[in-house]
Amino acid sequence: MSEATAPESTESTTDVTAVTRGTVRSYLREMGPSWIAGAIAAGPATMASLITAGALFDYALLWVVVLSAGAGALAQYLAMRLGLLTERGIVGVTEDHLGELWAWVLVLDVVIAAGVAQLVIMNTLASVSATLTGVDARAWGVLWALILLLGLAGRGYDLLELAAKVLVALAVAAFVASLFVVPIDAGTAATGLVPTLPSGGALVAAGVLGGAVHITLITMHSYTMRARGWTEREYGLATFDVGASMLVAFGIYSVAIFLVAASVLSDPDLTAVGAAEALGPLVGEHARLLFLLGLGGAAVSTLGANTVVPPFLVADKLGWETTIADARYRLLLAGFAVVSGAGAFIGGEVLGQLVLVLALGTVGTPFAIAVVLYLLNSDAVPEPNSRVANLGGIVLFAVSGTLAANFVREEVSTGVDPISGFVLAFAVVLAIAIVGLVGKYGREEVTG
Repeated sequence: MSEATAPESTESTTDVTAVTRGTVRSYLREMGPSWIAGAIAAGPATMASLITAGALFDYALLWVVVLSAGAGALAQYLAMRLGLLTERGIVGVTEDHLGELWAWVLVLDVVIAAGVAQLVIMNTLASVSATLTGVDARAWGVLWALILLLGLAGRGYDLLELAAKVLVALAVAAFVASLFVVPIDAGTAATGLVPTLPSGGALVAAGVLGGAVHITLITMHSYTMRARGWTEREYGLATFDVGASMLVAFGIYSVAIFLVAASVLSDPDLTAVGAAEALGPLVGEHARLLFLLGLGGAAVSTLGANTVVPPFLVADKLGWETTIADARYRLLLAGFAVVSGAGAFIGGEVLGQLVLVLALGTVGTPFAIAVVLYLLNSDAVPEPNSRVANLGGIVLFAVSGTLAANFVREEVSTGVDPISGFVLAFAVVLAIAIVGLVGKYGREEVTG
């Protein structure tokens, strides 16, 4: 740990103003864990949701895009606070202070949300690879699964963090550059800052918000900070890390993609190749190639970061270490990497699948937020949340819960098929869990 981040006294360093105690230069050099969350957030599913939002509703959902960056930073801050103050993984803390049943619900919530996302993201990457090379997507799925296996199970966290920083920085730079050649109507765009939800926009809005406020991002943060050895002493650095990655980098990335899409795209039946061709005026004859490379790059960064999330939580629940030094964790990580190759056999148009994946993640997110808020106001931490942090968390819970409810209602409004039935069952189970958690907290407050 650098001298700039060392505590100046023995007093608590958990106040948010602790970020002023270090130098920006040292923070920029040492930041990292939140960028792995940023790599997942700035992935192909978010990209697909933003493009779809702009193409279908012009600038009307700009408020959701802006909200998503702030909400994502807040969610990561709360998760960061829990991880630093307990210096443990979220599953272990949940089991100790809520019970084994609640810990298993959290684990299953993450495994389902992250597992479905893994398969669809692999399908995206394999499809893009096949389009670029002419080699069958299923062969690419096997190859990418092998790369994940060797990279993550072989090199572990250090490789993942480095890749996340590089890929997110490149993605932000590419889309910011595009703003200089796209005709943005600033006046019309500003009207999109007024909260409205156009007909049929619930799924897309849930997808956009789900890119930033997602159960995988919230639950993984305690484990990535542990991998870096961060403790309460790094509170200022960790706060800066969240702000730089989620609020600034991810926020710029999201707004830039949305404004580009809202300005030049208008197609209710948008496909990945169709979007590339429509963006042709931006980069001429190479539009299709560059778009697919961008989509593939986003898939690579997200796939790698998402791969570690279920193994983190499952290993913690089973009492294993969450580093590759533990052979059991390494085997679990390798197994998840291999299984993800099955995503290449799904087939179908990837943009719609990606939006659906983020919306499904939004259904699983309110429960994770509720767990974090409960723990931050219990004896799990040495000092409870401030009123401001609690208020922000409650608003975050309400917004994500409302969008999730709208998405579920929209999914089942035309009848219950296997997909909408699964979404409904998933939502009902988690709603029951949330009600039970709120009731448990209320009883404890009343009894003292």
